[in-house]
Amino acid sequence: MHSTESTPDAQPQPVPGPGDGPGVEAPAGPAAELAAARDEQVRLLAEMDNQRKRAARDVEAARRYGSERLLADLLPVADSLEAGLRAGGVDPVKLAEGMAATLRLLDKALERHGLEAIDPAGAPFNPELHQAMSVVEAGGAAPGSVVTVFQKGYRLSDRLLRPAMVAVAGDAGS
Repeated sequence: MHSTESTPDAQPQPVPGPGDGPGVEAPAGPAAELAAARDEQVRLLAEMDNQRKRAARDVEAARRYGSERLLADLLPVADSLEAGLRAGGVDPVKLAEGMAATLRLLDKALERHGLEAIDPAGAPFNPELHQAMSVVEAGGAAPGSVVTVFQKGYRLSDRLLRPAMVAVAGDAGS
């Protein structure tokens, strides 16, 4: 005889569905993966934001303190000029010696920071490095050569900061 009644100890058994076989993830698996991916995305976005802020701070510090080494190297030049002014004498020889020593200090400081002077006296005129202020007749100089340097030029690494201002020898026939 079959009875439709169940015994009190019997538990209802779940009916297997079409996706409930071995090797198939439970429905909570994809939701957990999605939550983990979202969490990772939030962390990556926060990390990118922190890197952006760090880079902005680094740029600001470089802008604010980038000239610190140069200025520290220029302080002895200022000290030398101040000492010369305090000495105050009118001896032109001592004044010239002091100015020459100060200029050497300045030149060394500028060289340490990659500044190269362009002094083209006697060299062929180069329009990329020189600015011709005048063309003059110079008996012994080759045409197109620099005969006078009014102001030295300067280059920082490969970049021209200021061209040398020069007078160039012209053709004798022109």
